[in-house]
Amino acid sequence: MRDTPVTTMTGSKGSAPRARGGIISGYVFRTIRESLGYTQEALAEEFGVSLDTIAGWESARRPLTALPVGQMLVHRHRLMRLGAGSALMLALERAMEADVLLASALDDRAAPVETNPLGAWVMQRDLVEVLAWPLNGVPPEPLSGMPAPKRPRRGPVSNGPVLSTTERTLFFDRMREAAERARGPRNFLLRRQALYLAGYDDQPDTAEWLTRQQQTERPDDWLRCWLNSRSVAAVAARQGDGDRMEHFVSRTLADDAGEAANLNYWAYWLGEAPHVQLSDDFIADHVGPWQGDRLMGHLVRGLTPRHGFFALNVHTLWALIAARPALLRDSAALRALRDRLPVMLDSPGLSVRTRRELESIRYAIRLAKA
Repeated sequence: MRDTPVTTMTGSKGSAPRARGGIISGYVFRTIRESLGYTQEALAEEFGVSLDTIAGWESARRPLTALPVGQMLVHRHRLMRLGAGSALMLALERAMEADVLLASALDDRAAPVETNPLGAWVMQRDLVEVLAWPLNGVPPEPLSGMPAPKRPRRGPVSNGPVLSTTERTLFFDRMREAAERARGPRNFLLRRQALYLAGYDDQPDTAEWLTRQQQTERPDDWLRCWLNSRSVAAVAARQGDGDRMEHFVSRTLADDAGEAANLNYWAYWLGEAPHVQLSDDFIADHVGPWQGDRLMGHLVRGLTPRHGFFALNVHTLWALIAARPALLRDSAALRALRDRLPVMLDSPGLSVRTRRELESIRYAIRLAKA
């Protein structure tokens, strides 16, 4: 653990800050209100609540997560009747879930390993991106590229949910603590997901700490070794080191079991799989019944040679087309892929394997078109 002293919100040393829930959902709620063109006063009138209530929801002074479930459902229905888009409403739902996880991490006492919510289920991208938003400043997909509010905002306003320096430090300390305490196969999911979130920490010692953690406990079964290798490669790629990802692709995805695990992992991560999973075991099954359209679209958008995940994206797309040749029917993703292939093949520095896979993808497209 780092030696940075944890202070309270009022600045005294020695105790953790009071858990602050609702900062992500409050910001998403405000974004929805602004997208509808309502002022706080107008929405308060529409909802039959006070102006202070709306302002409290948006500032997290009165967290939306503290509302009774039934009351929150009524408010969601009102927003939908007013014209709130389905993507934003789903983002609000995920933001409330993320706020609960965030508040748990910032609570006065760390959650015991047995009850830590990070180990309850295998998280998916739409939740992790929302949870990471106040950590890395990157808005989740439904909120990226949102148009400017129809009405100008009053005074200085942040561009996303904000954690204080103290809260950020505490969050990452709690992720490290959870990972270090979650030992053994039974707690592998908690450890894996805590390590993943700890990887968003921009402190200089993060990479070294993650490497040490991966070396400390080496799983003895195939699936957890595979997931361990993927986690190391993913964190390294996110930090700009593509060598470990190249190694993961060339060594760990070299057989049918590795290929199936990779496709199942991606499909679940992107929400293609229909059911929430409570453990990682499903990843080791044969390729699941999911369609692959969403996965293909995501991979094509990620085909940027300088991107840390480029090698993995190309390989996964190559394997996906082999497993789901029907995806080569005409679609926006296929047209975008066809346009990008010549540019990618002309890019310098491609590995022999990546170039070969891009050529194979181009050939498969030509065959499907013939």
